[in-house]
Amino acid sequence: MKLTSMIAIYALIWAFSVFLVLPFGVRTTREVGGELVPGQAESAPHEVRMGRIAKRVTIVATLIFAVFLANYEFGWLTTDAFNSYAQAVVGRV
Repeated sequence: MKLTSMIAIYALIWAFSVFLVLPFGVRTTREVGGELVPGQAESAPHEVRMGRIAKRVTIVATLIFAVFLANYEFGWLTTDAFNSYAQAVVGRV
């Protein structure tokens, strides 16, 4: 696999990992014991720590990318596996 392809795939995995990581560790203003500002949603986070979130996302994305790259190199799961499954379930492909 080319380096540019690896960078592009890692960037996509990183972007998707943001949505995996964001819901964890969020505390609302009420959970912290603070007062809501007029117009603030009750579900809004009390404090956003972008650096901490970026570190967590990078760790998750790196782990997912490592599994993806290992699968690419060693061929654990190929498109043939999906074709075989489709033929067994659907009976036509």
